[in-house]
This record gives sequence, structure tokens and C-alpha cells, in this order.
Amino acid sequence: MSSLVEIRNNRIEKLKILRDAGVNPYPSSSRRDFSLNEVIEKYDSLLENKDIHLTGRLMSLREQGALVFFNIYDGTAKFQGLIKKDDIGAETFDFFQKVIDIGDFIEVGGTLFTTKRGEKTLQVTSWKMLSKSLRPLPEKWHGLQDEEEKLRKRYLDILFNEDVKEIIIKREKFWASIRSFLVEKSFMEVETPILESVPGGAEARPFITHHNALDLDIYLRISPELWLKRLMIAGFPKVFEIGRNFRNEGMDAEHLQDYSMMEFYWAYADYNQGMELIKELYRRVAMETFGTMKFKIKDFEIDFEKEWEIYDYVEIIKKMTDVDVTSAKLPEIEKKLRELKVEYDNKKGFNLNRAVDNLWKYCRKQIAGPGFLINVPVMMEPLAKRMEKDTNLVERFQVILAGSEMGKGFSELNDPIDQMDRFMEQAKLLEEGDEEAQMTDGEFVEAMEYGMPPTCGFGLSERLFSFLMNKPAKECQIFPLLRPPKN
Repeated sequence: MSSLVEIRNNRIEKLKILRDAGVNPYPSSSRRDFSLNEVIEKYDSLLENKDIHLTGRLMSLREQGALVFFNIYDGTAKFQGLIKKDDIGAETFDFFQKVIDIGDFIEVGGTLFTTKRGEKTLQVTSWKMLSKSLRPLPEKWHGLQDEEEKLRKRYLDILFNEDVKEIIIKREKFWASIRSFLVEKSFMEVETPILESVPGGAEARPFITHHNALDLDIYLRISPELWLKRLMIAGFPKVFEIGRNFRNEGMDAEHLQDYSMMEFYWAYADYNQGMELIKELYRRVAMETFGTMKFKIKDFEIDFEKEWEIYDYVEIIKKMTDVDVTSAKLPEIEKKLRELKVEYDNKKGFNLNRAVDNLWKYCRKQIAGPGFLINVPVMMEPLAKRMEKDTNLVERFQVILAGSEMGKGFSELNDPIDQMDRFMEQAKLLEEGDEEAQMTDGEFVEAMEYGMPPTCGFGLSERLFSFLMNKPAKECQIFPLLRPPKN
């Protein structure tokens, strides 16, 4: 078996043969009368055409003396071609055999016919090299086996693996269904900054970079929330954004550092109206993307069509752990975490908020959903409005699905004094070493002082898509971030 170096050198020789013959192996133009899928769909009506030109990547070759059968693929379908020495002449036929390889992109012209075996075929009378490949494609059945290699050479995995291709197609349908749903509900799509001088809108550690022109350290956004709320202040009643977020945190099956998200903001609505809208949205997305309301996710059976549950944050934790998080102190919660064998990072900056969050995550993993988590203590959420009936809790709701959080929304805090007080509390946590605490955004509070209407906001990320696919998050990205290959 030839080595990769030998194969590549052989193909470079063929490249030289093409150029020596005056053939451009990488021309900019080609003739393509139909996609291959269109040819298949319109086949009977195209049989009378005497000169049809098709293009695609050569995927297989079967030489039989003065005949060569081949298959090309153009991203829409595969189609068979036949080159006969008698049809195109010995010189052209021999040149084809001399320079062609599986993986090359070619243009072929000719007439359609059906073989004795019933195979739709193009009988070729002319051909043209469109792009000469220098590396061999992986063998169909024994090609890419290493899981990291599949992710690193995703383009090849997509080419040969229909399941991976289907993930990408469904991913597009997922975001398209969210976009169309919100547009139908009169939300306006907007774009907001990714580079920020103050990261905000979520509790997460940001990526830091430097802006040379301004000579300023800046951050990649962790959320578009505070920008979108400014648009509420500006008078837009319904806005949404689909874009990228960046969080410099750990990687696992559910979390990535560079991912797509959607957030919307709806003036004059509260979290109760938000929950009703979200039920409708998730059901629409499930049906339009997957054609079903029922999913098997990890060990859970999920049915979006059934009545959604309501989970009380304080009550759930108390029921499952016997801890009242409204009054418990940090030592008590840490003791319970150890009893439950919950692994957590108690490095500098670990505080009551982080302890409660770890306790909640232990409970959350046991909840199937779909449902909404409500009645969260105010200390856990610096951007949500307090409940009027109990100001120690906030009007926050989270979608719980298969033991994880699949989207979060609030009745948004629009009291600028309360907002600044909560930013100050976050600043204390930041000073004490909590790298996920939120920074104080004074310009946002200033904007809020001009007046912000009652607003419901909600955000979800591509984690929802990976869960509905029942696959790790990085397998559901087209090109996930990986370490550079070892030399």
C-alpha cells in the first residue's frame, strides 16, 4: 500500500501533466446545467437533451477496458457517468485515465440514458478538470476512525457520514424555526456588539483581549442581554438576536466556550407570559426540526406535548436535600454537598451563591421535565425583578429538560437603584475571587435611569439542540474548537 507521501507526490505529477498539456487544473468557470438532484427529479423530461453538463466530485471509478463507469457527487445527490473510448476518442480517454483520481472535481457533458440494470447514467462526450485533489479521500468503510480526527477533519466526516450531514441540516432547521417563530410574533431581529469594555448579562468568566486602536483591554461578550435591554429603553417593543457568546469556562458534554444563542426581549410582558410563549416556541422547534414532540434524552423520556411541570426552587432543594437555602449558611451547605458526594471547586471565591448553585445542580439532574423552575432567591439572580409577594425571590423561570437547564428568562429588573445595589453585591463577590460574578456596568444603569418598561427576557443556546439530538455539544457544532494537532 502506498504511503500518503507517495500518493500525494503521484498526484502532484498528474498536476504537472495537466499543466504541461495546457490544461488549467483549477479553472474559475464551469458549465453546470442542473444539480444532480434536479437531474434525478427531471430525468424523464431530460432524456431528449443531447448535451447536458453536470459537475461534482469524483467519488468512485470502475474501469472496464475501453469503458470507465464513475460516480460524481455535488452536495445534492450522486449520479453515474460512463466514458467510452469510442465516444470521446482514444487520446481524450487515455488522458482522462492518466490524470484523474477519486476526489477530483470534474465537469462532464453528454447524453442521458438508462443502463440495462436500470441505472440512470450520463454517457460522456466531453470532460473538464475543475479542481485536482492532492490528498486521497478516506476509504468509505475504513476511513476516519479516531473520534478526534473526525472532529478535526470534519469536512471529510460530513462528506462520508450521512448522520453528521443530517446534524448540520437539522441545526439549520433548528435556528430557522426559532427565527421564523419570533418574526411571526412581531419580534425584530437585531445585532449587538460582541466586543465589550464591560462584560455583563450573565455570571461567567469572560475571554479578555486587547483593542490596539483604542489601547484598551476588552472582552468577548458572555451575553447580549444588557445591549438588548437598551433597545427596550430606546422604545422597541420586541427584539431578538441570534449570535455567538463566549465564556472562558470548563468544557464538557453540555458546555462549550464558543457557541450560538438566542435572546429576546418583550416590552410590557412578564415572566408568566414568557412561559406561555416558550412552551409554544419549544413545541414548534421540536416539530419543525425533528418532526416529533417525543424524545429520548439520556435516561429520560421527554414529551413536549404534555402539560409542563412547575418546579419551586426552594421547595425542590428542601425536599431532595433537607436544606432550606433561604436561611442556610455556607458551612451547612458545604457539609451537605460532602454528604451527597457532590464534587465542587471550593477555591478562593467560593461563596454561598456557588454553594447553593451546586446543591441545586445535584437536584436538577433528577428532574425529567419539560417544566419551568421558578421562585429563585434574589441572591442567585442579579438581573431579575423581585416578586411583589416575596421580595426575597425573583420572577425568573428556567426550562428544565432531562436533568439540565435549557433556557432562562425573567421579568427583567427595571429599577435602576435596585440594579446598582445588586451590581455592588456582585462586585464584592468579584473582589473576593468569584470569577463568575458580574461586573458593574454603570452605563447600563445610567440608561435604565431614563426609564425602561416592564419587560420579559429569555435566552436559550445551542445546548438545547444538542440535547434534542441526544449527543455531546461539540458533536453538534459544525467545526468545534480542538487543540492544535501534535507535530
